[in-house]
Order: sequence, then C-alpha cells, then structure tokens
Amino acid sequence: MEEEQILRLGKPKRKGLLSLVFSRFFIILLLLLAQVLFYIAIFRWFSQYANIFYACTLIFTIVMLVYLFMGGMDASAKLTWLLIIAVLPAAGAFMFWFTQANFGHRMMKKESEARIRETKDLIRQSEDVLEELKQTGSHTDDLVTYLNRSNCFPAYKNTDVQYFPLGEEKFAAMLEELKKAERFIFMEYFIIEEGYMWGKILEILLEKAAAGVEVRVMYDGMCEMSTLPVDYWKLLEKKGIRSKPFAPILPILSTYYNYRDHRKILVIDGKVAFNGGVNLADEYINRKERFGHWKDTAVMLKGEAVKSFTLLFLQMWNTTVKEPLYLPYLQDTAKVPAKGYVIPYGFCPLSGDKVGEMVYMDVLNRAGTYVHIMTPYLILDGELETALRYAAMRGVDVKLILPGIPDKKGAYSLAKSHYGRLIDAGVQIYEYTPGFVHAKVVVSDDEKAIVGTINMDYRSLYHHFECATYMFRTDCIPDIEKDFRDTLARCRKVTKETIKKEKVFYRLLGSILKFVAPLM
Repeated sequence: MEEEQILRLGKPKRKGLLSLVFSRFFIILLLLLAQVLFYIAIFRWFSQYANIFYACTLIFTIVMLVYLFMGGMDASAKLTWLLIIAVLPAAGAFMFWFTQANFGHRMMKKESEARIRETKDLIRQSEDVLEELKQTGSHTDDLVTYLNRSNCFPAYKNTDVQYFPLGEEKFAAMLEELKKAERFIFMEYFIIEEGYMWGKILEILLEKAAAGVEVRVMYDGMCEMSTLPVDYWKLLEKKGIRSKPFAPILPILSTYYNYRDHRKILVIDGKVAFNGGVNLADEYINRKERFGHWKDTAVMLKGEAVKSFTLLFLQMWNTTVKEPLYLPYLQDTAKVPAKGYVIPYGFCPLSGDKVGEMVYMDVLNRAGTYVHIMTPYLILDGELETALRYAAMRGVDVKLILPGIPDKKGAYSLAKSHYGRLIDAGVQIYEYTPGFVHAKVVVSDDEKAIVGTINMDYRSLYHHFECATYMFRTDCIPDIEKDFRDTLARCRKVTKETIKKEKVFYRLLGSILKFVAPLM
C-alpha cells in the first residue's frame, strides 16, 4: 500500500475541546457575540421610550414594506423579508437595512467593478466564431452576447476539453500538468486543506517556485477558520509562493461574510486550465470519507479558451492589490485543433446580474430533448423552479441527481421541499445512494454542457464569486452524458410515494427553513 506522505507547512491542529476554545473561530464568535449583546443593550435602553419608539418603528416598517414592493429584489427574497419584518418589525427592519447597506463589501464591489472595466476589452470576441455560431441556429451566439455584456467571456474554437467524472482523475491529471509548468501557475480555490492531496500538490509548487516559475495561490478566507492555520499565506510566501486569502474573516458584524470566492481555477502557463467542483482536500478524491462516496467532476482545457480563466484569476487577484500586468499572461496561447466551442465564464455577486442562473435558464428554455443535471444543493428561487417545471411540462426529459447522504441537513431538507412541485410537473429526481454528489453539471441534447462551481442554490447564484465552462458541440459532451447515466444507475428514484415516507424531521425542517431560504 502506498505510503501516505503529507507535506505540511502549518502547525498540527489541536484535538477536542481545547482546539475549539483556542481557535480563531471561537475568538471571532466571542467578539461577534459581544457586538450582538451591545446592540441588545442599546435596544433595552431605548425601551424606556417605548411609545415613541414603537410609533417610529411602525412608520419605518411601513416604509420598508413599500420599499420591498417597489424594489427589484427576487420575489422569493421579498416574501422572506416581508415575513421577517411582519413578525419582528424593529429587528427585521434593522436586519434588512443592515444587509442592504453593503457594510463590509463596498470597497470589494468598487474594486471588482474597476477590474472588470479595465480588462473588459483585453480579449476580443472573434467575429468569425460568432458568425459560425449564428449559422448553427442554436442561439448560442445570443448567450455569448449576453455574457460579454457582464464581463469578457468570448466563445472560442481551437480548445480541447477533457472531462473527469471523479476528483481522483482530475487530481492525477493536475499533478502531471503541474510538473510541466515553465512560466507560471495560478491557483484559486474555495477550500485548501492540509493533507495528502494538498501535500502532493505543494511539493510540486515548491519545486517549481525554487526553479523560477511564478506561483500564485489564492484561497477563500474562510479556510483560516476551518482548514488552514491563520496567516498560512505568510508560510507560503516564505517558501517563494505568492499567496493571499480572499476576504479574510474579521470579528466585525458585516455582510462581508456572504461574498465568498467559491471558484476553483488552475491555470498553467496560459496553456492548460482546470475547472469544476473539486477543491483541494482529501474527501474530494475519496482519500477521506465524510459522507459516503464523494462524487465530483471537473474539466481540463487546452487551447485558446484558457485565456478567459487566466483573466478571471487575475481580476480576482487584483481586487485587493493592484498589479495591472495582464497582457504578458494572455499572449501566446496555443491553438489546439478540436471540435466545438468553449465559453469560460464567471460572475461577481455584487453586480446584481444573476449570470449563473441566467445561463442555466437559457439551457432549460432552449432544450429540445433532454436536460440532465447533477447538483449538491437545490434551493431554488421562483424563476429557476419555473424554468425546470416548464421544460418538463413541454416534454423535455428533465432529470436531477442530488445527494443520497447530505453534508448539510438544512440544505438537504430545503431541497426536498421542492420535490413535490417538480415531480408534479414531470421532473424526475434521483438521489445518489453511495454518498454525496458535489458535481455541478448540466448536459443537454447531446450538444450543450456546463461544468463548473455553480450550485443550484441561493448562495451560489446570489452570494458567491463563481465560474464555469460552457461547451457547445465539443467532443467530451458524450462523456458527460455517459457519466450522468452511469451515476443514475447508482441512484434511487424519488416518487410521490417515497416523499410521503420521508422522515418527519426533514419534512418539518424543510417547511420551516422554506421561509428563510433566500438567506441561507
């Protein structure tokens, strides 16, 4: 049996209660609790002016309700806030104002928009490619036009795409491609955790950095509370790897906690890019079991479309530190002869443009024969649920594969709250019995597919920085559909009868959480 060599830069994690008490998470929790108690104390102090306070509260609540009706917020979110404000007028109105005031991320929004503006024209859409797409009659050119309104997301030819149906296969390919790096390695991942997977990758990164290859690693700031030591980026910097956490968690009440970097991007020399659901932790390659077998997917791109992932990485890197050097990393991308068209894309949750949801709905609304979907979470707003139901009702074969073993009971319960209406419309739902599905895959009509980081839930569609690879008539699409069918064979079908037999706990929890789903 292969010896497990794990390269660690951080201190070993403490075990048990002491690890919690002395952790950064516990300290931040205490400081946040202190702030909450402070606000409660202020509220109690104001209680001596109860009559005046409640009169002002009533007026303020009415104003907030009018504002909600007049605003452009998603209908499901409006209903949630109406309920909260109706039950808790003062606290609810304050919570609404607090979340809408953008405390904690105004600067992030400003910098993100600035990076998009200054880089939007760096990669030009080939008019020849756009004209070819128009001739297909698929309306994919319309989607490209839409995507390029929000950022720089051209459609490319000359890009080979390889699909990986498991995290283990992506990991093996990553190691091989990393060893070939000569100029630069860019890595952006939601989760990095010290262990076998990251240890093997880190060994290569350290070797490449010592050899003069530019290595940059960015991870979400939540990692410093869960999977990595605090200031882990400093340890990497000392070893020659440029690194930074995105939006580190601070002990300040702020909406900043919502906007996380959920992307998974690896770019090597501008020639190879990886994208998909696989983070850099051992459960993603089934080296460690958490929720049964971990089903995840990814794609590897070689060719012109790698440019877009390079740009996505640099835009995010430069939201905190300006390094306006883009062109040297976007030049000399090799053309790789291949069939079809590839459109890498991403989105910023602060822009208010629901790009991820719009692309999913475009596939659903244009599907002629089938739409097959794998997603770990199903927390839908009204528009996306309607698109799923309408596609099924007009005769499209709509199938969903979701986890059989949940990682989060709340999200699992909320997903089940949608089952009845979807099944009534003809949507077929399956649960993966061996374990947890973390894949984010959509495949349609043997000619369209999406593989990326975008879950079908509010958090992905509204609150996270995300990215994905849209493919049209590429050679790998039959592989994606085959993987879906192979996975389907290991699933149990959800029916009206199985819903009736569902555990009372999940049915009750789903019904309760339905009221606050947009806030999850």
